[in-house]
Amino acid sequence: MNRRSFLHTAAAVAAARRALGANDRIRIGLIGTGGRCQYLGTILKGLTGTEMVTACDVYEPRRLQAAEKMGSQTTAVADYRAVLDRKDIDAVVIGSPDHWHVPMTVAAVAAGKDVYVEKPVTHQPEEADRLIQAVEKSGRVVATGTQQRSWDHYLLAKQIVESGRLGRITLVQCYWYQNALRRPRPDVALEPAKLDWENWLGSAPRRPFDAVRFRRWRFFWDYGGGILTDLMTHWIDVIQWFMDSPQPKTVQATGSLHAVPDWECPDTVNAAIVFPQGYTVVYNGTMVGSLDGGGIVFRGSEGMMKLTRDGFQVYREGQIPAEGTAMPEPSIAVKSTGDGTVTNLQNWLDCLRSRKPPNAHVRAGVEGVRTAHLANQAMRTGKTLSL
Repeated sequence: MNRRSFLHTAAAVAAARRALGANDRIRIGLIGTGGRCQYLGTILKGLTGTEMVTACDVYEPRRLQAAEKMGSQTTAVADYRAVLDRKDIDAVVIGSPDHWHVPMTVAAVAAGKDVYVEKPVTHQPEEADRLIQAVEKSGRVVATGTQQRSWDHYLLAKQIVESGRLGRITLVQCYWYQNALRRPRPDVALEPAKLDWENWLGSAPRRPFDAVRFRRWRFFWDYGGGILTDLMTHWIDVIQWFMDSPQPKTVQATGSLHAVPDWECPDTVNAAIVFPQGYTVVYNGTMVGSLDGGGIVFRGSEGMMKLTRDGFQVYREGQIPAEGTAMPEPSIAVKSTGDGTVTNLQNWLDCLRSRKPPNAHVRAGVEGVRTAHLANQAMRTGKTLSL
């Protein structure tokens, strides 16, 4: 960065930064107002001390819908840079496709905005250093959408794992099952004339408008990373957090397109990840059946924990015959209360006032998705990666 650019950026940050007191309203702009971002905005609207100021999307029906949901004070805009240029906006929520996460976050912190960006925080592994450097140099508060880090029963489950109650853990199983075959066709109610397709593509290769790519962008390599970055990122973040193991030792993965030929990314995947702390993670995922949802199973020498967003159960070894198939009564059973997305957003707001790092901080976001990127690389190359 040359001197002129540095001074311009520093001035922008200084102009946008203001100390937030306990009674100050936090003015928020939404960027990329698809279903997830609108859900985040609805939660934030209901939390104390917030004001939803703008709703930004390159697809007109979405931004108008989001602005209407947020209230009469919310304006709809097409260009995210118009949100960042406003000096009366304190923070932004980024719910765009993955390939926009780093460019938008870097631009936002340079403009003096605090950021809540959905996971995965990076679209390509080489973006990680750029993102971390931009965030940490800016002094802005950036939280990621790995909401388990602010969810009460995950915090309690972490304490149990760390206490040694499960004994020596050598295997962690995780899984996520969804059913894309039961979703509406991607061209239903779509109005291409109201979409700025070129702006939506951004840094991605130019191509004619494609309704499947627009609606199912998570399963095309130019914009997303399929099951592993979209879903496994949540669970691998939890596992690495619980086990204090930010980087794997070896990664293997396979994937196939069995049922959704319009996609690029596989609809069924398996991964095996070995960590230097002495345990292995296996992940199974499919997009052709949703029963059993998603969760994590920690298997230790003294017990097992089944952990989902609904709660968790701990089962002690020795309660049933060896290799018995009927589970004993759990020694600990905890039900989830509330929604971790709500507590994650509240933690972010609290940190905007205190200037402390949020629970789901940017380095944690980078570490979790880095493992997912490695799994994608192993799957696409057919090689075992050794780090």
